[in-house]
Amino acid sequence: MKNCISRRSFLKAAGMLGAAGALAACGGSSSSTAPASSAASSAAASGTASSGASIKLWTYPIGGWGKDETVQELISSFNAKYPDIKVTVEYLDYTNGDDQVNTAIEGGSAPDLIMEGPERLVANWGAKGVMAPLNDLWTDDAKKDIYESVESACKNDAGDYYEYPLCMTAHCMAVNMTKVKEVGADKYINTDTHTWSTEDFLNTVDALYNGGYENVAAVYCGGQGGDQGTRALVNNLYSGKFTSTDFTKYTMDSEENLKALTMLQRWAEEGLITFDPSINGGEELALFVNGTSKMAFCWNAAIEGLNRDKLADGIELFPMTFPTDKGDPELCGGIWGFGVFDNGNAEKVEAAKTFIRFVCDDPVQVRKSVYMSGYFSVRSSVTGLYAGTEKEYLDAYAPFVQYLGDYYQVAPNWTAQRYEWWNLLQRIGAGGNVADEVAVYIQNVNQ
Repeated sequence: MKNCISRRSFLKAAGMLGAAGALAACGGSSSSTAPASSAASSAAASGTASSGASIKLWTYPIGGWGKDETVQELISSFNAKYPDIKVTVEYLDYTNGDDQVNTAIEGGSAPDLIMEGPERLVANWGAKGVMAPLNDLWTDDAKKDIYESVESACKNDAGDYYEYPLCMTAHCMAVNMTKVKEVGADKYINTDTHTWSTEDFLNTVDALYNGGYENVAAVYCGGQGGDQGTRALVNNLYSGKFTSTDFTKYTMDSEENLKALTMLQRWAEEGLITFDPSINGGEELALFVNGTSKMAFCWNAAIEGLNRDKLADGIELFPMTFPTDKGDPELCGGIWGFGVFDNGNAEKVEAAKTFIRFVCDDPVQVRKSVYMSGYFSVRSSVTGLYAGTEKEYLDAYAPFVQYLGDYYQVAPNWTAQRYEWWNLLQRIGAGGNVADEVAVYIQNVNQ
């Protein structure tokens, strides 16, 4: 299977097998003691702990990895095996987390260990030379077990790895099916495949608005948090691409993307949706959860897990792919794992690697580590995580992984692009000429 996946074509083929395996009804749970893969066994055995080291872990809110109680439970398990390594944790968010990390780097106080994705660990901090290579973690057995498209996203063009991955997902959207059915728009949704066409999406929004619901959906643009949702929305409506196929330049100025942005601007002018510069993705999904809006563009499997108990009464949550005019959508994917900052202390670097081996390679712990994220494993050998557990609802998200598109987040100038993206949406929402505003965006990001 590995040889069938092109470089960085993020799990278009592998995702179908990975998701099906991870959610197959073959039993198992987060505490399963199923036989370890050869990759997990050999990698776990290869690490040696540094005695008496104290390391700092910073983590973005990656599913359950944003919850202190679950992370502390994992650290307790780690210390049961490695009592001499002390791990302290700081939790970041996507509103100012990047600023915190960059400030720490500039001040010489970066954490020893950080959990995030290749767009930060490889394309940003790795490219700046502040990360320690993790080449020794990528054994031959690990490479056989981890999907090739994931592996390629975790290294730079020189072949140095700056991320060791744990989990992955496909980002999607969600609708309040209670209200959709109320206005008779459920006929526009394929409830078997969770897909819809661009025309069906437009008809659904129109039906909700004419049914008396003014807060149908919001194109949030108050910051970069959740920007994967707005990017996927724009690109899928008329089959546009966010970057070139070789990830060397941004292509929001294509005819397809300009058509999509113009359509969204027109809908906002007509009151069907809003461009809201006061909220980011996290705040947008909160409006959906409390029943204010009827759709959320910032959604995925782990977000449902974190919000199932918070849904307002009467909401029938229904996850959906983004609407497309061509048949199959292309969803933005997430890969999350660990990177190690090179702070000039070899002992701390080795201690951080020991923690990574425990979390990602230990045959028992890796299942718990992925389970707590609410996402899916990057390993073909780690299967059967959710069937028969309290998280069995994740089965609904399994088919989404087959629609994952290219992992374009490794394109150059990514950090600046994220800033320019939400500013572009703000300007369009304020009535700016779409072509002119996109031209400004393109000039700023394609340097």
